[in-house]
Amino acid sequence: MKILILGAVGQIAHMLKSELLNKTSHSTVLYARNGHKRLTLIDKSREEIFDGDFKDKDKLIDAMKDVDLVYINDMGDDKSTKTIINAMNDAGVRRVIAASVLGIYDEVPGAFGEWNKRMIGGIPRMQSQIESARLLEKSKLDYTLLRLTWLYNENRNTKYMITHKGEPFVGAQVTRQAVTQLIMDIIEEKSDKYFQTSLGVSEPNTDWAKPSFY
Repeated sequence: MKILILGAVGQIAHMLKSELLNKTSHSTVLYARNGHKRLTLIDKSREEIFDGDFKDKDKLIDAMKDVDLVYINDMGDDKSTKTIINAMNDAGVRRVIAASVLGIYDEVPGAFGEWNKRMIGGIPRMQSQIESARLLEKSKLDYTLLRLTWLYNENRNTKYMITHKGEPFVGAQVTRQAVTQLIMDIIEEKSDKYFQTSLGVSEPNTDWAKPSFY
């Protein structure tokens, strides 16, 4: 399988690349602004770099040649999301996993929901996240949307739990390592169980009023 990682300099994207190289035979296309300056190839036979912007449709189409799956590391700009979807349609690529944030459906209840709204509910990027999710869900792509709770790093902590669209979101935090593991699990899933799904992603037993690191 050939996987295009959009936003390849991000922390989760970097972890995902490493996991793919170390644990699978898949190849990767790493796409980022100034990618050749900011990224280092470990296995040139299985990796390639594209310098590009998410709004550059022609460059995106070039990067999608022979790609089986696209991972979008950031959906905070709905104009970019629209361009990516259009490029995928033109390139004939259907499978996409996209990282978003919790709260886009006003699905976070209780004290944590109120805290989350105070922290990010009013920022412009939240509206872009909402619109990006709407665009993806309206598309004809085989998408998996990941609504990530508050992120932190902890080596070897790959525990995650999932809630589905329409269910209350539970969990105040999750490690980037756990999110990476979930993405790997979705990539390796042989069935279509994750197609056209929107998944809330958190760490078990973190049903708190705010993350532990705040």
